[in-house]
Order: sequence, then C-alpha cells, then structure tokens
Amino acid sequence: MMRVLVTYKVKADRVAENEELVRAVYAELHAIGDPDIHYATFKKEDGVSFVHFASFPSKEKQAILSGCAAFQADLKDRCEIPPSPAPLTEVGSVNFV
Repeated sequence: MMRVLVTYKVKADRVAENEELVRAVYAELHAIGDPDIHYATFKKEDGVSFVHFASFPSKEKQAILSGCAAFQADLKDRCEIPPSPAPLTEVGSVNFV
C-alpha cells in the first residue's frame, strides 16, 4: 500500500478557492467510484494550512487522483508555503486504511 501526506499553506485570500477546488476533486473521485482510492483532506486550526492524506494500492491508482481536473489547478499560485509531499511507511495502525 502506498501512502502519502501532503501539507501546504494557502494565501489567506485564496482559502475559499482552495476549498472549492478540493471539493471538486472529491466530486470527481465520487463520480469515478474507485474503492481502492483512500483520500482525506483536512484544514488546520490556523485556517490556511491544509493536510491531505492518500492511500493507494498502486501507482496506477495514484494516477487517478493526480489526473483529476481540479487537482491540476494552480495550487502553487494559491500557496504561501508550497505543497510538501511525503511518502509514508507504516509502523503500526488499528483499523486504518
């Protein structure tokens, strides 16, 4: 299982736009309906920092997410701190996908 954590901070005046694009990614993923894609997005307490967690069984499944139209939008232009993807290696978990 491949897992990745992505963190970034958007410009304060672009938070609503970022949230709208994140929701568009989820709408596209729901339409695709692939049960092998596990993906979650969270906004931190500061209101401008976002954390994305994704889990895939293969690079092919990962490509489905990265191929979403809204996922391709100008994220770097919206960011104060650009995305920092970090592959994760599981050490232990309970009921976690």
